[in-house]
Amino acid sequence: MSTSVDGDVAGGADSAGSSRQAGTKLDRVVIRFAGDSGDGMQLTGDRFTSEAAAFGNDLSTMPNFPAEIRAPQGTIPGVSSFQVHFADYDILTPGDRPDVLVAMNPAALKANIADLPAGGTLIVNTDEFTKRNLTKVGYAANPLEDESLSSYQVHEVAMATITQGALSETGLGKKDAERCKNMFALGLLSWMYHRPTEGTEAFLREKFARKPDIAEANVLAFRAGFYYGETTEAFAVTYQVAPAKLPAGTYRQITGNTALAYGIVAAGVQSKLQVLLGTYPITPASDILHELSKYKQFGITTFQAEDEIAGICAALGASYGGALGVTSTSGPGVALKSETIGLGVMTELPLLVVDVQRGGPSTGLPTKTEQADLLQAMYGRNGECPVPIIAPQSPADCFAAAVEATRIALKYRTPVLLLSDGAIANGSEPWLIPELDTLPDLTVEFATEPNAPDGSGEFWPYLRDPETLARAWALPGTAGLQHRIGGLEKQDGTGNISYDPDNHDKMVRTRQAKIDGIDVPDLEVDDPSGKARVLVLGWGSSYGPIGAASRRVRKLGHAVAQAHLRHLNPFPANLGEVLRSYDKVVVPEMNLGQLSLLLRGRYLVDVISYTKVAGLPFMAEELQNVLTDIVKGVDA
Repeated sequence: MSTSVDGDVAGGADSAGSSRQAGTKLDRVVIRFAGDSGDGMQLTGDRFTSEAAAFGNDLSTMPNFPAEIRAPQGTIPGVSSFQVHFADYDILTPGDRPDVLVAMNPAALKANIADLPAGGTLIVNTDEFTKRNLTKVGYAANPLEDESLSSYQVHEVAMATITQGALSETGLGKKDAERCKNMFALGLLSWMYHRPTEGTEAFLREKFARKPDIAEANVLAFRAGFYYGETTEAFAVTYQVAPAKLPAGTYRQITGNTALAYGIVAAGVQSKLQVLLGTYPITPASDILHELSKYKQFGITTFQAEDEIAGICAALGASYGGALGVTSTSGPGVALKSETIGLGVMTELPLLVVDVQRGGPSTGLPTKTEQADLLQAMYGRNGECPVPIIAPQSPADCFAAAVEATRIALKYRTPVLLLSDGAIANGSEPWLIPELDTLPDLTVEFATEPNAPDGSGEFWPYLRDPETLARAWALPGTAGLQHRIGGLEKQDGTGNISYDPDNHDKMVRTRQAKIDGIDVPDLEVDDPSGKARVLVLGWGSSYGPIGAASRRVRKLGHAVAQAHLRHLNPFPANLGEVLRSYDKVVVPEMNLGQLSLLLRGRYLVDVISYTKVAGLPFMAEELQNVLTDIVKGVDA
């Protein structure tokens, strides 16, 4: 779904024919749908998000679900949630705490109620609050019947019962009818927040096109929730969040994994190369494979290998054959791929390695987010084995990051590691679809003639471009350009196997110099006052929380500067100068201080490391408190 924007965006009408009055106007709302992992909370949240995007709101989302395919029903470990933050202005995060919590069962209530602020709206599916379900999650008494929820605006709705009643004439069994209760919840929230409904009804009919009875049941449940809000007296107030004022253009809602896949497609088109994704399914990177498999018409080949090693070997083989080789994985897969990444460094072939980071070590937290693979990306191979590292800052930014990573891989003949993470991969936001003529030309020039400087008429594969230090790239089978590459050390120029100590020293330093010399834009600093003495520096998905926290600190009257690193190897040339320009540098990371360690070692600046390894993104509120205390200390 895409929306054309020319300044402001006009909202959609309600197909349900609502006669509701204009509601209370809000500038932002955070809603969290929470239920059992089989309750369809991800679908519900995604549909609400799609309608917010179509309406023209700026938005940011945070899905959260168990690692198990089917966690124990009705238990806290089995709770799945989806949080969406939508607003009439530019927002940066999915929000810290929900304004509205929809709890489909006692487990969802217990797992999420601590995040709902006093006065928040709580909508509860009372049908699930049975003695058995309450006991399963440790409730000694029904919280709907005591005073424990008195600080919230509680709305008790028998969602399953009402849904079954609405579907009584469809012929569906009780169990199948009850499964539609998530669409009832979606309809109710759509009424409360004046969301358009046509898109959801069309989506349901398309999704269940092969089961029209199920499609109509979901549409009826959706309408039942909408009409329930309109007819009941329990919900006296509705709310309106106006469209955001966005730069003119065409937008669509996009997740990080989808944007990354589109970036790879665009890179293939702009380089005029065939693309091979050699990969093995792993959470949270698998969606990249799913998405890229749809684009054979753009020269994309997807290969689901038997394991991680086979996946990257196929990708590197494709690069040897003159294609753009890509592999996608998460941290455990990078560990398995490290030997082949080293082979890519030695053979000096372009290769894009996508690491969608998750909690570790080992299998760790497959569905939770972390930024703990930076040192693995930097040093996790044997020998002196440098590779460039790129990190997108948000879901939409994954497109540009993939194009930039490919540019470096092709121009400098090197593997490139792209570090996304679970929060970026599964989160979504509006994406301004770029015009084709704004994308860089990534065309590659292959070697076509012998290049030996000694006049022998031979081809030297390791004869380098004097500017980039990239070696010549020849397609196998090109007449007269027979050459040898492999994992053993190469003689400078000729590429013959060499064990000469001086040659090895030269080649190691040359490979490092090639990476050090990559053209990287200078680091830009956001310091509206020009007087900040504290800089907060981040990378990856910390961009949103850092930006939101910096805004809050400035609203409190304090000056704070913000900067964000996309290029982590090599660093921007002006990074040292920027770091030394501030009295204090704060580096928030979802690890135990990996970027901080690199900055201290490289620039001898004693940065303040603030870390979190909870499997969840930073909250803007917690960073606001940290930054406020530091700024006050510096200004005192």
